[in-house]
Amino acid sequence: MLAIGVGGADAVDVMAGLAWELKMPKLIGVKLTGKLSGWASPKDVILRVAGILTVKGGTGCIVEYFGEGADSMSATGKGTICNMGAEIGATCSVFAYDKGMSDYLKATSRTEVAELADGVRDHLRPDEAVYNDPAKFYDQVIEINLDELEPYVNGPFTPDLAWPISKFAQAVKENNWPEKLEVALIGSCTNSSYEDISRSASLAKQAIDKNRSSTPSSPSLPAPNWCVTPSRETVCSILSTRSAAWCWQMPAVPALVSGPVISTIPTARTPSSLPSTATSPNVTTASLLPTLSWRLPRS
Repeated sequence: MLAIGVGGADAVDVMAGLAWELKMPKLIGVKLTGKLSGWASPKDVILRVAGILTVKGGTGCIVEYFGEGADSMSATGKGTICNMGAEIGATCSVFAYDKGMSDYLKATSRTEVAELADGVRDHLRPDEAVYNDPAKFYDQVIEINLDELEPYVNGPFTPDLAWPISKFAQAVKENNWPEKLEVALIGSCTNSSYEDISRSASLAKQAIDKNRSSTPSSPSLPAPNWCVTPSRETVCSILSTRSAAWCWQMPAVPALVSGPVISTIPTARTPSSLPSTATSPNVTTASLLPTLSWRLPRS
């Protein structure tokens, strides 16, 4: 099954009994080898892919992720990657069905669905020929070694300006971008799973327990500079009950900020759509964001 979104005009045509037409999509295969480790997370895969394909590279294409690296990732991690397919213009993104998906369905009270999918598992995965020679089956093949994948920070202003964390500081200096982080936003539909939010919460708790202080906030915002979107109570409760941060609803923040904003929210804003031309939005992972938001004491 493929889930493909349609625009309002297309939906109206179908409701009126007219046929819905879609140009035959091309296929982009993303072969994932190795296994994620360290600070790298599934979201770094799509941040890397965005850097390769750009925001238009997936237009008119279905992006299929496959390989042993794909099988090693969690179901919610795969959901994050597919959610962000819109950032590269993809018609749809898909992973092969695997045991992790089956376990997730069962753990979320959908055992019947898991059993149905398990019964046709072979039809929900690529044939061996695809794994052996993917170039014969895809219009374009991208290979990413997860063993070597670094955490990424993408931006500012566009999600396809991809920087591995090892090169981000140098990029900031070379492009004369402001270095002071103003606001850190945690949340959004893209990073809403317990897997993601628990990582942010755990890091925030560790930082507070070790008396780490957050970076200075904008004068127009209460200190410090954390923002947690609604329903992210796990992170919010840890921060607020320990008097470590104020929890703000995300929509209120851009109008108050002049300077760098790093968030887990994928959709980039162009300078013309921001209330302040000085606002510099970037996107990163729920794992890396807390580490960029806490200033470590010098020895």
